[in-house]
Amino acid sequence: MQPNLFIISLLSCLIFLVALLRTNFALIILIFSMLLSPEFGAGGISGRSVVIRIDDIFIIVVFLGWLAKMAINKEFGMLRLTVLNKPIFMYISICVLATLIGALQGYVRIERGVFYVLKYLEYFLLFFLVVNNLHSVKQAKVFIFFILLTSFFVCIYAWSQLPGGERLSAPFEATQGTEGEPNTFAGYLIIIMSLILGLILYAVSQKQRLLLIGLLIFTFIPFVFTLSRGGWLGFVMMYLSFILLSRKSKLALVSIFLCFVLFLPQFMPKRVEERFQDTFSEDRSYKVLGKDISLSASAAARVDSWQLGIDRWIKRPLLGYGIPSATLVDNQYMLVLTETGIIGLLIFFWLIIRIFSMEWRTYQSCQDNNFAQGISLGAICGLVGILFQSFSSANFIIVRIMEPFWFLTAIIAGLDLIEREDNKIG
Repeated sequence: MQPNLFIISLLSCLIFLVALLRTNFALIILIFSMLLSPEFGAGGISGRSVVIRIDDIFIIVVFLGWLAKMAINKEFGMLRLTVLNKPIFMYISICVLATLIGALQGYVRIERGVFYVLKYLEYFLLFFLVVNNLHSVKQAKVFIFFILLTSFFVCIYAWSQLPGGERLSAPFEATQGTEGEPNTFAGYLIIIMSLILGLILYAVSQKQRLLLIGLLIFTFIPFVFTLSRGGWLGFVMMYLSFILLSRKSKLALVSIFLCFVLFLPQFMPKRVEERFQDTFSEDRSYKVLGKDISLSASAAARVDSWQLGIDRWIKRPLLGYGIPSATLVDNQYMLVLTETGIIGLLIFFWLIIRIFSMEWRTYQSCQDNNFAQGISLGAICGLVGILFQSFSSANFIIVRIMEPFWFLTAIIAGLDLIEREDNKIG
């Protein structure tokens, strides 16, 4: 047995025991492993590498440990229902169906299809695992603390990359001579910064607010130096969502935004300025409303992905080609459309709308709980941010974005259930 395999097997056994005895501790281990675990190559396909990360294994192990715990305690009848259960089940079903049909017709290799559908399923297993083990606001606060602590460690690593002049990425991405994934890191930081900003707006003390402001600034600098233009767009839309939706500090939010618009061009770092200007270099030209707009080759590739996706989709409009049927498209919506067709895309939008409605209901109903309001508003605005970034990145298939996203979504779903159960009792 190889040393790495032996160590992973040993760790998996230990985590299974932890999940069996203290599931909360196992979930905290998962929080750290989401961004602080390495990945291993497992072959590849055109446009996509097949990798397995330690947290992939840990999620399954923790889930099995939790199931074993429920079996021992005879608690299978206590599984909690959320408003996301139905769209999640429908989305997984359409992914399986589209992939099976695509495999039978030769568009995808069945073993690759199974691997990627299982990766999608893994995110939802994490969601159900957290929802069914969250029973108090105190527990949610512990999870949020460790999510922010993990982000702090990740940003320390990102700060260490600044002197090198390269685009910043998360740990264990730039390995074995390969480049990191700054766009992925930017998507993760949008979720984290949105969470922090929501907590700042609803902080219960000035000391807590100052600590969170410091963490936000510490996180924002690495985000800027990811040089992710899609990430920058996502951040702007996330921040505008706070201005629109927040019931607190609107004047302060607007004032900060105006200061950025007025003064940022004067203090913009050279690398950031060059990256922004490169967007409109004259590699490709497009005519929009009668005017010619020039874009760099990278930006033009994102625009072209729409036309390529639509051209492929027209040939198989209902269920697409299956997962993963083609080279990676840097556009979440075109990717879903070509792989699962218009049916899959509509179910995907249904799932997103349900997430929005659940988080908004939690934000509205928890009027006497500043913590729940802060993370709910943060989750709503963070979702807006990654949805806009998804025009230039397939965010909803990326592990380092989706694991924190679904963990946070599960916390808010759990708080929603706790609030409704308390109201029934009251």
